[in-house]
Amino acid sequence: MGKLFTSVYDVAMKPFENAGFARIRSNLLKHVKGNVLEIGFGTGANFPFYRDAAYVEAIEPNAEMIELAYAKIMRASVPIQTYQAKAEQLPFPDESFDAITGTLVFCTIPDPVKALQEIKRVSKPGATFHFFEHVKVDHQTAAKAQELLTPAWKAVCDGCHLNRPTIQLFKEAGFEVEKVKKYGKGVFVVFEGKV
Repeated sequence: MGKLFTSVYDVAMKPFENAGFARIRSNLLKHVKGNVLEIGFGTGANFPFYRDAAYVEAIEPNAEMIELAYAKIMRASVPIQTYQAKAEQLPFPDESFDAITGTLVFCTIPDPVKALQEIKRVSKPGATFHFFEHVKVDHQTAAKAQELLTPAWKAVCDGCHLNRPTIQLFKEAGFEVEKVKKYGKGVFVVFEGKV
């Protein structure tokens, strides 16, 4: 990830957070319980919203993002431990977590199938997942636009795929998607269920 992208990330996201992303994060995370694994915490935007978790272990591959998250870790209501790690190689034993969370992260994971295998490995039986992502839309014209824009978007935004069918990938990996809520004409979705 380029330093420029990292340095402007929070500023660029602030209008989106104010327009509803912060509320979505809060609603998604405030009731997540137990030992939680957060995938790709970025600058720690989710950390203020955990209320019921016993603790959160959070991974992020980018060291500069981890540094930017420090202040949010200090203000969190629950204990948070961070690790510099990739979703495809989680540094945890099998069956470690009660819940898996992530927001706006699966679009940038280079090998999402491998990441989902790792999430399954580290999840306890009956573990839940809670994600907020942007995804490939159902509308044919908009989906074509996402396909056309993705190569340039990836170059500018740290490998972000505008056209990733994330919910479909979860289902194909055997995750039970129980709830889906769409925002922004289906560009953004909250989806939850059992690993």
